[in-house]
Amino acid sequence: MTFCTDILIIGGGAIGLATAVDLALRGATVTVLSRNFSQAALHAAAGMLAPQAEQLVSPLLDLGLRSRDLYPHWTAQLTALTGLDCGYWPCGILAPVETANPVTDYTAQRIGESQWLDQAEIQAHQPGLGAQVRGGWWYPLDGQVDNQSLAIVLKTAAERLGIHLLEGESVHSFHYQGDRISQLTTTAGTWQAQTYILATGAWSAELLPVPIVPCKGQMLAVQGPTEAPLPLNQVIFGQQTYLVPRRSGKVVIGATSEYVGLRAGNTPAGMQALLARAISLYPPLQDWPIVDFWWGFRPATPDGLPILGTSNYKNLILATGHYRNGILLAPVTAQLIADLVVQQRVDPLLIPFHWQRFAT
Repeated sequence: MTFCTDILIIGGGAIGLATAVDLALRGATVTVLSRNFSQAALHAAAGMLAPQAEQLVSPLLDLGLRSRDLYPHWTAQLTALTGLDCGYWPCGILAPVETANPVTDYTAQRIGESQWLDQAEIQAHQPGLGAQVRGGWWYPLDGQVDNQSLAIVLKTAAERLGIHLLEGESVHSFHYQGDRISQLTTTAGTWQAQTYILATGAWSAELLPVPIVPCKGQMLAVQGPTEAPLPLNQVIFGQQTYLVPRRSGKVVIGATSEYVGLRAGNTPAGMQALLARAISLYPPLQDWPIVDFWWGFRPATPDGLPILGTSNYKNLILATGHYRNGILLAPVTAQLIADLVVQQRVDPLLIPFHWQRFAT
């Protein structure tokens, strides 16, 4: 059986759903094919919005700052559509430093509104940090979103907007006619569309020859005190681990970076490494109960940058390879890709992320 739609998005994670919602708000008819919604990197993230704390450099920094600035309006719009809270929290991010000469070694990190805190100041700002912390940078404009809440909100928004969401439908192959995609075959039949958007993340190389490999990340969560004031009320971004507190008192701890293909599951070594680093960074959490642990696969490219924009097929758009920054970059990716599809407008921000940078 052959099915038809105007715009067909392959991939139902953060990027695919955010792009579908943006396109639908502009009046487009959109279908999303999702192989397995529960395996999307969206679920495995911590939800940090950290273009400054992660020390991104341009052009990724420019993209990240634009997207972070979109977050207040974007999440408010999603809440208005669904009546659900995205868990957006501009709580700021504290980046402790353990080096002997922190100001000298880390001056290059200072971007925009960041502030250096010496050892006494950082301990006053966040009591309980490990004794080895010599100082740190405070990034008041960075923050977080609850990725689990965002997943529910994006899916609900898509349903409210009449987007056709097809769960459990895998794409087998693309079919080509000259410089266009003529159709694609799936486990449920054949699809034809005017425009195709590839947003399959870590699985992209299974469909197209793009240089994307999965990078596994293991994570866990502990439950801290729930009564106010919370012991942690900003993200702690260490050099080898991060702690992302939720308003519920839960603290997400992440994440490993493992190039092991699509090997699933948490491992004792991964959990031990995370816990050791987290306890060293913030010792009080050693007594908090573990409430969850999970893993996911980031789509990694050779240069760590996403692949965005047109392809060598006129009706195929690429929106994949976001690596560690899929949640951060979801609103700006959706906006730029929708501009490209609806208005044929190539924003200058897109240019450094074109696939042709890998052509040689």
